[in-house]
Amino acid sequence: MADLQKMARRLAADERLSDYDFWRWLKDIDDLLYRAERDRLPIPFNLILARRVLRNARLRRTGRSG
Repeated sequence: MADLQKMARRLAADERLSDYDFWRWLKDIDDLLYRAERDRLPIPFNLILARRVLRNARLRRTGRSG
């Protein structure tokens, strides 16, 4: 979990990434997860982890705890 927090902090601090980038990535991941669930496919664990890191980074950017 500490590695996920570290990645989130690094992403949140990266000025090259816009808030739109975070929103778009999260939307894309949610779409992939929805399709996997709809088609009754296995949920890729790396997508779950990526979503968690991106959500945490986005929350850090907006000043909320995460």
